[in-house]
Amino acid sequence: MRIQARWRGSAFEYKLDGARIQIHRRQGRVRIFSRRLTDVTDSIPEMVDYAKTKIRASEFLIEGEVVALGEGGKPVPFQDLMRRFRRVHGVEDMVEKIPLRLYLFDILQSGGKTLIDLPCTERWVILASLAPAESLAPRIVTRDPKIVEDFMQSALKEGHEGLMAKSLPSDYSPGARGKKWFKIKPADRLDVVIVAADWGSGRRVGWLSNYHLAVRDDETGEYLVVGKTFKGLTDVEFEMITKRLQELKTKESKWTVHVKPEIVVEVAHNEIQKSPRYKSGFALRFARIAKFRDDKTPEEADTIQRLRKLYEKQFENKGRLLKEIP
Repeated sequence: MRIQARWRGSAFEYKLDGARIQIHRRQGRVRIFSRRLTDVTDSIPEMVDYAKTKIRASEFLIEGEVVALGEGGKPVPFQDLMRRFRRVHGVEDMVEKIPLRLYLFDILQSGGKTLIDLPCTERWVILASLAPAESLAPRIVTRDPKIVEDFMQSALKEGHEGLMAKSLPSDYSPGARGKKWFKIKPADRLDVVIVAADWGSGRRVGWLSNYHLAVRDDETGEYLVVGKTFKGLTDVEFEMITKRLQELKTKESKWTVHVKPEIVVEVAHNEIQKSPRYKSGFALRFARIAKFRDDKTPEEADTIQRLRKLYEKQFENKGRLLKEIP
């Protein structure tokens, strides 16, 4: 994978395969929230204890990611991690069955002072002065593409998604990355919304198992279909999502159930193609569901505007490759 010029001279951190959290401590009390601001304090008590005993500050607001660990210390699937977040009974038992590891990557408040307008580099120095080194997200600052490539391979080898590139002078923009933060992943992936599903046949009979995938139009709010897929899920997941989709049903024809656009999935694909078949004008080639994104709202899914840019960028990349063929 080539590291683009715009990423050089940035901070690079592991893009962790976990769940983002905010840890708030004030007047001796710790509360923890998910990226959608759901209070998950009671579900992850070991993180509360860690915040109280290991962070060297009496009041703070820190962002990080918790990763569920499996055999060999590698991250387990996101769905297993979500079992911890949804747990309200038998929490102590789950602490042993699904251990978590905390990675911290940003600090927004400390000692009653707001830090979001400080540069990324200064916020990191403050965070590193308050948190144990082992709890900090793996991070490098470099202009050398080879070092970034090696760092990326380390992240992937350890079971994570890739890297985040962060502009060194960037402030903190809640809920937005813009041109300041970039995801660097080895595979082409999009967060899309399921807007309908077809009843399956053969071994998938009785399940809604062919999913209509859509991206959002940022200008109109409409969800535009960019393809279908039945690939990527287990039988257990087919059964689970069939129940969820039926609960979201808005209308039904002979083979297809149309639903409220609420379920977000991360989809891997080989290529973005132009297609007259869909109103969007595009189709994802060899799309397959990589994981459910229960931590994202439909409004946070990818947009048709971004898809158009990715298509153009993809075409440019193909052109450059052709020039390199002797």
